[in-house]
Amino acid sequence: MRFFALLLCTSASLIAQQNEDSLIIRKIYSYHLTESKSYENLRNLCKDVGCRLSGSKEAAKAVDWVKQAILKAGADSVFLVPCMVPHWVRGKKEKCEVYNNNKSEIFSVCALGGSIATPVTGIKTKVIEISSFEEIEKLGIEKIKGNIVFYNVSFNKEFIHTGNAYGKAVKYRSGASMAAKYGALASITKSMTTSDNDFPHTGMMKYDSLVKEKIPGFAISSMGAKKLSSLLAQNKNLEMYLYSDCKTLPDEPSYSIVGEIRGKEFPNEVIVVGGHLDSWDLGEGAHDDGAGVVQSMEVLAAFRKLGISNKRTIRCIAFMNEENGTRGGESYAELATKENKKHIAALESDMGGFSPRAIGVEAKQDTLLYYKKWQPLFEPYYVFIKQGGGGVDISKLKAVPQFSFEPDSQRYFDFHHTADDVFENVNKRELELGAATIGSFIYLLDKYGTYKK
Repeated sequence: MRFFALLLCTSASLIAQQNEDSLIIRKIYSYHLTESKSYENLRNLCKDVGCRLSGSKEAAKAVDWVKQAILKAGADSVFLVPCMVPHWVRGKKEKCEVYNNNKSEIFSVCALGGSIATPVTGIKTKVIEISSFEEIEKLGIEKIKGNIVFYNVSFNKEFIHTGNAYGKAVKYRSGASMAAKYGALASITKSMTTSDNDFPHTGMMKYDSLVKEKIPGFAISSMGAKKLSSLLAQNKNLEMYLYSDCKTLPDEPSYSIVGEIRGKEFPNEVIVVGGHLDSWDLGEGAHDDGAGVVQSMEVLAAFRKLGISNKRTIRCIAFMNEENGTRGGESYAELATKENKKHIAALESDMGGFSPRAIGVEAKQDTLLYYKKWQPLFEPYYVFIKQGGGGVDISKLKAVPQFSFEPDSQRYFDFHHTADDVFENVNKRELELGAATIGSFIYLLDKYGTYKK
């Protein structure tokens, strides 16, 4: 009888805890849906600061803006973590013109981040359409040399999570070195998107250090790629003119911004929540990753507004230079190893400001089960806890349990790295629901800690 009485007491205690957590999480969601400043903060970041490519004056302005915004959110303190960042500039607008028999047509293209420029007179030559790296090797130097390689690689629409399609296709963004190896003068890659529009997608390309020759790398819009492929099917001898003016300048000093509310019981245990402040230069970086930055700041604001007394220190971090170097994540990780503190968890939001779908947990099955017990608390909000998590910046924090906020991915690659990634394309309610989901999970991590074997 004593055993059953103990079991009943334990069950009652668990139910009471779940009821208390459910009520607080409901308050967190209510706060975000009625009082949160996430949307207005995003408006200010996008419209008053704008695009924030590492090394630019806009990125420097963004550091000052975020520092003040985190203080307004209720941080006990804010400090900057210095890092030297790459400084690549796009220069004059790119040009692409296709000559087909006696006609010419303009196509929408952009230089890929880190690319060298074309000669000042541009490049004009034939185009060779390629569907894989293996096809380049098969054609060889005889067919490739002196031409422009056009990587027309499909973005697999059969994947439900569009990030999986991106993961398969993104290697072609760095295809310039493979093309150069066989004598190409430039490469142009179909944009990585599920949509059929005329916005080319930029993004970081990397040159292979084993290939001596560097050639310019471009992206062409999905609509343009479809049309170019159609024209090539009719005329293999058409020519393309490409022009770009980009260059890489010396590294610039910059900063990641850290704001924290200190823990009342375990101040030396740190939970990180963050996104990256830098963005590409074509749009305003609203989804990538202004959304993640303002959502992370609002975690602190919600704790303050609702009077949630955090046990552990919660840090909001706006990382610098995720897009073309990850220097901000690296410099923060270096700081973390030197501090007299223990990082117990890190969560990153870098998948846009869309409706919440899941919290990803980077863990094996036994560890995942520990967090799965919180699943019922998220069911009213249509969010589940699943395997798979982390992020580029927090990945530098070795041996720290890592999580990710995973919104619905269906529209993310409509905007990713394009001129269309602007504030107007973020829905207020979706953004706030995402912030509430992140804040609720941080609340649970703070209260119960992470899995211990």
